[in-house]
Amino acid sequence: MKIVFANRYFSPDQSATSRMVSGLAFALHRRGFDVAAIASRTMHDNPNIELPADEVVGGVTVKRLWATRFGRSNILGRAIDYLTFHVSAFFWCLANLEKGDICVVCTDPPLLSVTTALPIRWRGARMVNWVMDLFPEVAMELGMLSETGIAGRLSKVARDWSMRKSTMIVCPTASMASYLAEHGLDEDRLSVMHHWSDGEEIYPVFPADNTLRTRWGLQEKFVVGYSGNFGRAHDFSTLIEAAVLLSDHDDIRFLLIGGGQQRAHVEEIVRNRDLKNVTFKPLQPSEHIAESLSTADAHIVSLIPRLEHCIVPSKFYGVLAAGRPTLFIGDGNGEVARVVASADCGAAVRIGEGQRLADHILRLKNEPAHRAQMGINARHTLDTVFSRDRAVGAWSDVMHQFRQQSAASSQTSVFGPAE
Repeated sequence: MKIVFANRYFSPDQSATSRMVSGLAFALHRRGFDVAAIASRTMHDNPNIELPADEVVGGVTVKRLWATRFGRSNILGRAIDYLTFHVSAFFWCLANLEKGDICVVCTDPPLLSVTTALPIRWRGARMVNWVMDLFPEVAMELGMLSETGIAGRLSKVARDWSMRKSTMIVCPTASMASYLAEHGLDEDRLSVMHHWSDGEEIYPVFPADNTLRTRWGLQEKFVVGYSGNFGRAHDFSTLIEAAVLLSDHDDIRFLLIGGGQQRAHVEEIVRNRDLKNVTFKPLQPSEHIAESLSTADAHIVSLIPRLEHCIVPSKFYGVLAAGRPTLFIGDGNGEVARVVASADCGAAVRIGEGQRLADHILRLKNEPAHRAQMGINARHTLDTVFSRDRAVGAWSDVMHQFRQQSAASSQTSVFGPAE
């Protein structure tokens, strides 16, 4: 039995989905599974880089499929990139999958499970639908797709059809699984398997030992960080409001690391407001991720409330691994807010509550012992609930069950029903 991961990006790409998929693929290989991956030949943040069509990364055989490389700068170009990857994935699955294989199909690009469902079935393989972002609901909630329009309705029908063809549907949160169950999908196929972070790759780095903090001139500052994608699903207005309110505190600095659709807009607001306490940096290489996340004394994580059932902000798990408090902006009853409250590893505010966010920042700055305990609680939560080993163990158990089922099916087909 071969396990094939299908996702548009794979290591060395450092996008959130790539890190999740690549980490799991490597770990399952180390546990003795035959693992492969199909991906595109580009990096999410640089379409000009072309990766090898065939290579072995961390013991995983990676086939990088042809697709156009217009990049993420415009919607039409991105749509063409999606379409060409879909076509390549369809034909690769049709030509290469074998009976008994498990194809773990992710949600980048959107609706990839729709394209691959039939070739997976025709080849006698089985599909695990790993839902990281729920499309088309995300596009509908963001106003990019009409709920009543033909495209939106057809997308949802096709998505649900492909999920019914799945052997298993994996959701990162209970709210997403509940939403799908309420909309008619078989609860027996739904499974909640939380995202995680690699506690060996990301770990707390003390300020005195942090070369990035020194290089960026932040040693004497209280640093409020944001690290990751500047996407449409995230709110930045509340962060900016807090930065304005704290602009006269010379010892507080907001450090925003990463890129994405909203970064240029956020930078423009910062320039227009003449906020000297906000610094932007690019996403850091993977070998510096522990230092990068540990540069901040506390981290901002945000999610627009209406997307709670569609997305989980994966950056939250990296913050836990770095042993830093989380200041969550979004639904006070959402997934991240509940974890933060139960583990006492941060605080939550609603969108628009810039003053409350500023108050939490001041409290964390002025109460170092309390902040340190929250950091300890954060790392403990990672180690006990959201660790890589725990997640890989759950995935490994599922794959062992599939392997046993495949073996039993093969024995039955050759020798007749097993006694």
